Amino acid sequence: QVQLVESGGGLVQAGGSLRVSCVASVSIFHILPMAWYRQAPGNQRELVASITGQGSTRYADHVKGRFTISRDNAKNTVYLQMNSLKPEDTAVYYCNLDADAPFPWGQGTQVTVSS
Repeated sequence: QVQLVESGGGLVQAGGSLRVSCVASVSIFHILPMAWYRQAPGNQRELVASITGQGSTRYADHVKGRFTISRDNAKNTVYLQMNSLKPEDTAVYYCNLDADAPFPWGQGTQVTVSS
């Protein structure tokens, strides 16, 4: 069974930066379109950024210019660099496939931005 393990979250002041990481235990990681999602209390999970196996990226409008998604296929890892963080970025961040049928969700990593 595929496992997704997110890490790197924490508490940061507004305007600060964090990088979260996700390791996927799947042999064909290098061809999979991966994405970062987030879920704030009381809200639905939303897609933040995605990256294809070839490295093409797309972002939700509200993170464009602030967040950068990347991947290291040799390490089965996808990253999300978050700069200029805002309190409204506070959420649990998850990685998964950029697809309608995701893998089982991992535990996520909490990102809290204080004002």
